[in-house]
Amino acid sequence: MTINKVILVGNLGNDPEIRSTSDGREIANFSLATSEFWKDKNTGERKSKTEWHRIVIFSQGLVGVVKNYLKRGSKIYIEGQLQTRKWVDNAGIEKYTTEIVLQNFNSSLIMLDNRQDGTNSAANNFNDSNNQTNNEADNIIDDDIPF
Repeated sequence: MTINKVILVGNLGNDPEIRSTSDGREIANFSLATSEFWKDKNTGERKSKTEWHRIVIFSQGLVGVVKNYLKRGSKIYIEGQLQTRKWVDNAGIEKYTTEIVLQNFNSSLIMLDNRQDGTNSAANNFNDSNNQTNNEADNIIDDDIPF
């Protein structure tokens, strides 16, 4: 048995980019920053390190959530899979990139930002199972979203 599962909690580093495939399906791309903080034992100075992750979402239900509700700085929890792809650049050099991909089942996205009324929006949990979103994502009213 093998498992390819990535779980990240972080903030969007830029507004999501939504592209369309030749057959009309939308794909969401964005970078996600995860940071760790510690205190230097010698100086007492607070230190940090940020890691950047490339996120690609193919699941149509989750693309809709990203498109309508996420922006630069949004805090999210995601579950996806690592995928490495290879391509040849304009100079003929082979390049590789590793991305966290959310597609089909086994993918989820939880919006973690605080809402205007002070409650946590972690209840806005979107799992993609057969391209359906959980928690009635289609019934979310724009007035309930703080951004």
